[in-house]
Amino acid sequence: MALLDPGPPVDRPASPARRRTTARAGVAFGAAAVLALSAACTGTPTTAESEPGPSAAGLEAYYGQKLSFGSCAGYGSTPGEKKQYVAPFECARLKVPLDYRDPKGRTIQVAVLRLPAQGAPGQRIGSLVLNPGGPGGSGMTQATTFSVAYAKSPLLQRFDVVGFDPRGVGSSTPAISCFTDAERDRGEDQTTLLASAGQWTAQDTERLAERCAKGSGGAEILAAVGTRNVARDVDVLRSALGDEKLTFAGQSYGTRLGAVYAEMFGGNVRAMVLDGVTDPTLQNPQRRLTQQAGFQQNFERLAASCATSRDCPLGTDPARATEVFQKLVQPLIDEPVPAGKGRTLTFNQATGGVTAGLYYPEAWPTIIKGLTQLKRGDGSQILKVGDVFGGRDPSGVWTNFLEANLAVNCNDEVRRTPEQEARLRADIARTSPFVDTGRNVDGVTRDACESWPGEPSLGIPYAQDVEGLPDTLIISVTGDPATPYAAGKVLADEIGGTVLTVEGARHTVAQEGVNPCVNAAFTAYLIDLKVPAQGQRCRL
Repeated sequence: MALLDPGPPVDRPASPARRRTTARAGVAFGAAAVLALSAACTGTPTTAESEPGPSAAGLEAYYGQKLSFGSCAGYGSTPGEKKQYVAPFECARLKVPLDYRDPKGRTIQVAVLRLPAQGAPGQRIGSLVLNPGGPGGSGMTQATTFSVAYAKSPLLQRFDVVGFDPRGVGSSTPAISCFTDAERDRGEDQTTLLASAGQWTAQDTERLAERCAKGSGGAEILAAVGTRNVARDVDVLRSALGDEKLTFAGQSYGTRLGAVYAEMFGGNVRAMVLDGVTDPTLQNPQRRLTQQAGFQQNFERLAASCATSRDCPLGTDPARATEVFQKLVQPLIDEPVPAGKGRTLTFNQATGGVTAGLYYPEAWPTIIKGLTQLKRGDGSQILKVGDVFGGRDPSGVWTNFLEANLAVNCNDEVRRTPEQEARLRADIARTSPFVDTGRNVDGVTRDACESWPGEPSLGIPYAQDVEGLPDTLIISVTGDPATPYAAGKVLADEIGGTVLTVEGARHTVAQEGVNPCVNAAFTAYLIDLKVPAQGQRCRL
């Protein structure tokens, strides 16, 4: 989830391997969610994206706290998560200020899960802190799946594996909440008009903001969940774990978090792996268009592989596949089709499900099967893919991935005027025509974040000319549709780092444990701080 995005950085859908190890839906950037990355909520204009660093007066109590790990009972936002969060995993809550400018004011809690190092005490290096992306992905869930993927790795002998749900996410309190499970099942959880169908007025965005504030504990919560505050929380977590230096692995949106931490607290870093990089120099429209171009490219690759079969639902001429797909899904804007258990498949859910499947080639057969069913008027398979991506538990309970994704991006990204949003929406349709609605968007498009409380605080570009940071390991996949390969070199130049090139067509690879070559480089760096040789490449 985990995601950066076809909207603001939302992470990626769970890979087939990951789905086998977790009941929770994957984290990432699909369309309903992919495009659900910029929404709004109203409230008192205020911001909690404050400046103080670790030495600021009043933060000593936070940095001095010791986490009390114990049973994970009471953690988990879905039945599936609750089943995962059991021994030998242990959980604790980290207290942090809502507003770092006001350390004596309101506090919130960040949920933390740990698997203690499995080796002899003398072997332990420290904590390995993970972020799965999104934003909005559960780091607690990521730690459990990572521990399965690397069960036989020396990483579990040498490190405590630590995952945390960033402020506003999952088991952290308060958590961002805008929609009910029933509304999400009906597809009424839209938080963007980019690459999707629909119309909004200013009042619509205001109502969305108001309901998010009401469900989340107030406008001040909505304004406090941006990446810079999460980076501050990570530094408090580092101290509370007893680590002098941070060892961190982030993927997709997690590379944004890692880069911002490096900018703010570079002297506190021991090692940092950033996999599937978000370009720190691109403004939001350029980044989204680059991503959409990547998804269109993978759609065309999917179509070409499908075209070798006479019964391909996209036809046997790849050049016409986009047109065939449009004719299949555009009617869903007015007439959704049945999708089982009383649910229907809408245009936004259909393009969202297909986009989610484009993250991994191994998921393409499932998409082809779903499109074949859709031609017969059955939307169940495509809806299921979107459900997994968006965080729907098999029980029907949704995580708050979508809402948290929206909240973080509204705090991070510069907000657009209706004219700018309409232009971007039209540009996306041209860049990625498989998601084109075929409708005129003039006068019906608004940035969902326009009514969000506070002001964006990330600052783009970020992490520029960072000095004094230990050599980082940056992993870039040549055919990554969501975080283009070239972004890895851009970030490496800014923060200092070695790029490991991975030849393939998937989004992120290291934390999944799916490639021996990447696994070896990942492990050697984290344990021995040994970066790969210049120009080293792995192949998926």
